[in-house]
Amino acid sequence: MMDRAALRLILLGVFLISASSQPVKKKKNVDIYSFYINSTVTSRYATTVITSRVANTVNESQEIQFEVKIPKNAFISKFRMTIEGKIYDGVVKEKQEAQQQYSRAVSRGESAGLIKSVGRTLEDFKTSVTVAAFSKVTFELTYEELLKRRLGKYELLINAQPMQPVADFKMDVHIQEKPGISFLEVKGDLSSDDLANAIKTTRADKDAWVTFYPTRDQQTKCKSCGENGLNGDLLITYDVERPNHQGEVMVSNGYFVHYFAPSDVPRIPKNVVFIIDRSGSMSGRKIHQTRLALLKILSDLDEDDHFGLITFDSEVKTWKNELLKATTENLETAKSFVKEIRDRGATDINAAVLAGVDMINRHPREGTASILILLTDGDPTSGETNKERIMANVKKAIGLKFPLYCLGFGYDVNFDFLTKMSLENGGVARRIYEDSDADLQLQGFYDEVAVPLLTDIQLKYTGGTNLTKTSFSLYFNGSEIVVSGQITDNSVESFTTEVIAVSKGSNVTYHETVTAKDPSDVPSENEDFMPRLWAYLTVKQILERQVLQEKEDEKKEALKLSLKYQFVTSLTSMVVTKPQEDEVEVANKPTEGGEAPNEDRSTSHAAPDPWAGDNLYSLHDSFLYDDFHSPPTLDLVDVEVTLTTELPEVQVHSNRFLLPSAGQSKPLCFDVPVPHKLKLLHASASEFFMNGESLSEQNGFHQIAFHYKTNHHLTISTKYISYRNGQDDVQFLWGQTPTQHDTEGVSLVVLDKEMNVTMGNIGVVILLQKKDEVMFLWPAIWEYPKDVNLTGILGKPKISYEEIEGSQTPTLKIIDKEVKTSLETVSDYRLHSTPVRECWLVPFQAVMEDEISNFTVTQL
Repeated sequence: MMDRAALRLILLGVFLISASSQPVKKKKNVDIYSFYINSTVTSRYATTVITSRVANTVNESQEIQFEVKIPKNAFISKFRMTIEGKIYDGVVKEKQEAQQQYSRAVSRGESAGLIKSVGRTLEDFKTSVTVAAFSKVTFELTYEELLKRRLGKYELLINAQPMQPVADFKMDVHIQEKPGISFLEVKGDLSSDDLANAIKTTRADKDAWVTFYPTRDQQTKCKSCGENGLNGDLLITYDVERPNHQGEVMVSNGYFVHYFAPSDVPRIPKNVVFIIDRSGSMSGRKIHQTRLALLKILSDLDEDDHFGLITFDSEVKTWKNELLKATTENLETAKSFVKEIRDRGATDINAAVLAGVDMINRHPREGTASILILLTDGDPTSGETNKERIMANVKKAIGLKFPLYCLGFGYDVNFDFLTKMSLENGGVARRIYEDSDADLQLQGFYDEVAVPLLTDIQLKYTGGTNLTKTSFSLYFNGSEIVVSGQITDNSVESFTTEVIAVSKGSNVTYHETVTAKDPSDVPSENEDFMPRLWAYLTVKQILERQVLQEKEDEKKEALKLSLKYQFVTSLTSMVVTKPQEDEVEVANKPTEGGEAPNEDRSTSHAAPDPWAGDNLYSLHDSFLYDDFHSPPTLDLVDVEVTLTTELPEVQVHSNRFLLPSAGQSKPLCFDVPVPHKLKLLHASASEFFMNGESLSEQNGFHQIAFHYKTNHHLTISTKYISYRNGQDDVQFLWGQTPTQHDTEGVSLVVLDKEMNVTMGNIGVVILLQKKDEVMFLWPAIWEYPKDVNLTGILGKPKISYEEIEGSQTPTLKIIDKEVKTSLETVSDYRLHSTPVRECWLVPFQAVMEDEISNFTVTQL
């Protein structure tokens, strides 16, 4: 046993050195001697260039990595590597055209996607290149984005994580705004006290400069720093002066952009209905945070607002059958209703949304704005479950009379479905991340739509063509409407803007004549920003419309612009050809509702034997403290049970769970019919939860999900492994190079056909098994402390039983009850060798002392 334990320690040592999915310590022989971030914002359009210069300081070639994080809303528009004076540019191509290079890269086992989503607001760009001895490489990445105004401010987010302290680190930001800058603030974890004197802000009338030049010493001693150097964000927030209620129009290079954000109109009273999912999957912190957010939102309603509350699971419950005015008395009654919202049941989204629509339709009020807000964390599982029919029902009922906003709580929600349903009904979808601030996220979204100022906004431009979106259902205080286009005739001296909208039931009109030639609008060095802004906005809006209905002509236009301006979008890929024998990597733009990879490249690997010797799972003994003990050894195997009755023989497929007994040679076992979603192992005090889902007529589990504390989420399927913690979004494949990923009390070790998961003080092994050419997963517990109370199917401790002699059929005495049993032979899938074992088969309730339904979940 010691040899085997020692072997595991040696292997883990190798994994720690070779891990590529986590930040690694600075290599002594790689020197990042310069790291520059330069961001220029011209009229809200930001272009950011990250330049990293790295030297290989040893007398042998080695691989050098470049990894940066960029905003999700941005398009990458340039990537370049310069090695020994030779330039290697990334080339943006149509996805189909890049497919041949993409496939070649995959077949060689190389990276086929340099960009991935990480956390709430960032995407990760990562690549590497082999550099000769004593040579240098320069990486340069450019990305572009149009800053969006929310709650009265723009936000420019810049992440800095060079992976080691850098002697020459500089971040320069230049903001140019024609109407002038009304306020500017620098925040983020890189603006802490330790780094305050490294930040310098300079302001003029129409310009602002922010520089961030930390010393090498500061890069290791700040709160978000360490021996790997800086690791954090700088967040620059600002707004502009708005002297003209008609908005701000800029003209350059034959293009224009119109920013419209009036504040001279009164707020419109609103009718708002909150539709809240209270299904079983909303249990715990989710429902608690939802209650907190709703209580705060209700307090913020104005007295001339009207509101309604609907909760739903498999049934729909309304607080009141009609919209009520937000009086003090009504709000207090509503808050009492909110405090009593409890999770239960399934998810009938169709009936709930239609009830909300009906509530608004039955109580129309002139001079008001109506809004539906849906919060859910899962798929429709009750009532009408066909998503296409649900969307058709909702679209018909709303009839574009008011918007539907969909808030998807967590990652189990079908975000694509919510996005499409929102867009079809004039709203947007927003993901609410499972974290300690989820209630603040909910409140923040409501704040964005809390004060409607205009409805039915139409913008017209005499002398403009190829316009972006010009029709908007609602304009909210603190937001902004942006329209861009081309000027039809460059020889004209001016063109006219006209905005027609409704304010509290009355039409309002804004007119302005704009000089078409104003050389002072844009500095000469940024004169090409306007066509790029127009292209960026055009592509974004076309891709949004494509979610609803694919139009080939629009898709071709978006592709054409993406290729012209070298934007990495959902229609294009950036092909990076490296100097090593034309090695290829392909960067694709991630999507918010995108799926994890579904490749299966499993190969054989030996798993620990949980039955070897007296001390179970002894291969892992070296990781256990003295106050740990052998885990409850309930586990599962698979069996097909043949039931013989007067009817023809029926095959019933079940997962069979083994429960080792205390003091007896044979374990107990019981069956759970498939399909099912089970609570496999829960430890509430440790905030650890593991659930598993099986499919009809298949062995084991096709997917197992882990949740630890509020922000650690691990999904293991037979195809892929995905882990996220609010900051990182890491994906693995079965069969890849052995890898270890460690962060915040979580350790993940991925082997060929086995994954070791440690979250806090609980450890689990997941095996990838195969039967009848079908892959499936099998779990086993290998460590937990003595004082942790475990529940769930695998949480049952060893159980004692007595064999009762003299019975005609085998009978056991279990927990003071006589139970009929039979001796069965089953395969034990906790081991790759799948040994055959004997067990006493007993009814589920005899050992678990509860109904199977109380061990199931609606969402993993």
